[in-house]
Amino acid sequence: MSGPAVALRAVIFDMDGTLFDSSTAVPDAYIATLRDRTGRPLTRADVIERYPLGPPINILRNLIGPEATDDDVLHYHGHLRTAATALTVYDGIPELLTELLGAGMHVGVFTGADTASCTMLVEIAGLGPHFEEHALCGTDLVHAPKPDPSGVLLACERLGVAPADTAYVGDSPLDQQAARSAGCVAVAAGWGHLFDPAEPADFVAHHPRDVLELLT
Repeated sequence: MSGPAVALRAVIFDMDGTLFDSSTAVPDAYIATLRDRTGRPLTRADVIERYPLGPPINILRNLIGPEATDDDVLHYHGHLRTAATALTVYDGIPELLTELLGAGMHVGVFTGADTASCTMLVEIAGLGPHFEEHALCGTDLVHAPKPDPSGVLLACERLGVAPADTAYVGDSPLDQQAARSAGCVAVAAGWGHLFDPAEPADFVAHHPRDVLELLT
């Protein structure tokens, strides 16, 4: 991992592309929802390019129109639960979380998805025991999606830590931008599918175990 080691009290993770590979499960749930609602075809790439819009209601209103409702979000959640059987936790993530907790670190999640999706996927992935319920935050809890820093700041507040004492780990350039805007240490998850080496970061971790170097 590039960059000098720093003293930290907390590590907050992005979810998709950082804790696990959901690059098929999440798009497939949106594809199925749109098919049921409108019959229109959609590709995984079509969905992924809409991730910056934020929580499901924003994405569904972009895909369906302003008439999309909370019922459509619930329909999406149903498809997501089915599609989540395809989730793959990245090698080294469970061990990393165990090490962080064992070192007395606070750990949390802030994701561009909504909190309901976050809670569901973290549990299905088997990572639930590593996080307290209040430590799982979705973009539905704040006024704007990444790169706005409000979600990262909310996660820090819930964990009771200062942003300067916190690392935010994510694969997307939006994650690095949100971390820097929040005043956190920006750690690029180089193993994630949206990682862009051209995006500035305080650290680049090429494997989850590299994040542990932040503690030295």
